[in-house]
Amino acid sequence: MKSISDKYTFKSGQDLSQFDPNDTTCFPIERNQAEEHLFMLRAEFDDLQELIYAQKKYRILIMLQGTDGSGKDSLIRAIFKGVNPNGCRVINFKSPSEEEMSHNYMWRIFKKLPAKGEIVIHNRTIYEDIIYPSVHSTIDKKVWEKRYEHINAFEKLLTDEGTIVLKFFLHISKKEQKQRLLARLNDPTKEWKVSKGDILERKYWNDYQKSYNNIFKNTSTSSVPWHIIGSNHKWHRNLVVMSILLDTLKQLNIEYPKLNPEVKKLKLI
Repeated sequence: MKSISDKYTFKSGQDLSQFDPNDTTCFPIERNQAEEHLFMLRAEFDDLQELIYAQKKYRILIMLQGTDGSGKDSLIRAIFKGVNPNGCRVINFKSPSEEEMSHNYMWRIFKKLPAKGEIVIHNRTIYEDIIYPSVHSTIDKKVWEKRYEHINAFEKLLTDEGTIVLKFFLHISKKEQKQRLLARLNDPTKEWKVSKGDILERKYWNDYQKSYNNIFKNTSTSSVPWHIIGSNHKWHRNLVVMSILLDTLKQLNIEYPKLNPEVKKLKLI
């Protein structure tokens, strides 16, 4: 029987078009049951995250990629709302600053990696340095194509040194993106989230899909695969990502560290 992780893994020979943005097959439950189920999974995750923070053995890097409106922010809120903030950080990668551009494109990423005991979420990722240049031809094709090799080597370095890397692509349809952008524009409390670029970039939808597809084909490796998560239905997306995260953490040898015997001998006064 296939695991949830295996079901959503982008494998050699596959294509992004084979993954359904409307997918709800993993959890045959009513939508109103989803939050209750997520609550139970989140309680389990919170306990594991506390163990990771206490043990300070593992580094966990979660990479989230997706088109505008795919739900990266809402996914983070849904899954990580109860964690110990001392052991969890969210990094939002926006357009590089002048300082960042004066270094190589990986410089800003290295500064934002997890330490032992930490879970770090990259909201947008190092792959932005392939996506935008490939869609808009801002740098030579030979330059950004070489970055597939760079990033594979970078991720191998991370895993060789003990970092657990999970990559998720939140896959929505063009129609769903339009509905979400319109909903934000019609809500005074959310219209600030929409930028000029969100609207103008829609005309490059097919180019972006091609770029994502090439990324998955070149960088979904056996040790650090891409997980393509159908995200038109937010409740199902949340459950799938949480389940893959939990399954991964449960395979680790996580336990609370033992107190130093010397400390036990000390008397409180």
